[in-house]
Amino acid sequence: MKVTVSCLLACLFAASLSLVFAQAPVVRVTPEQLKWVPDPEGLGFATAIVEGDPAKAGLYIIQVKFPPYVMSRPHFHDEARYATVIKGTWYTGEGDSFNPNSTIPLKPGSFMKHPAKTHHFDGAKGEEVIIQLMGMGPSTTTKIDPSKGLFSSSK
Repeated sequence: MKVTVSCLLACLFAASLSLVFAQAPVVRVTPEQLKWVPDPEGLGFATAIVEGDPAKAGLYIIQVKFPPYVMSRPHFHDEARYATVIKGTWYTGEGDSFNPNSTIPLKPGSFMKHPAKTHHFDGAKGEEVIIQLMGMGPSTTTKIDPSKGLFSSSK
């Protein structure tokens, strides 16, 4: 009896150790698995969550899609955001004045960091643009001039 209880306890201990050292499963997301959600005022602008939740505390990764000739007007985020261009040429500008002609083009593979509270505007000119953003939530977006809305044509 004593040997049986000892063996049972040893097995339970070994099982609990395997749970402690178990690795989290690998997460893979293909472009076809993304669920694009259009912004109601976005002129075709859409977002897709890759990992996490931008509305909650913690790491989030999203993809953002700008249709041709759609840009965000000047705004800022309370958190730093890290952007990588996936598709198209992403046009980026800084400041409170919306001026698509003053933007800097970033081609696929380019990276940009938006420090927290940096006033900026960005988007697409003649082609669809997809970028991937990473940050620590909860994420917020504050429009510099709320009366004009967040999106505009870049033409």
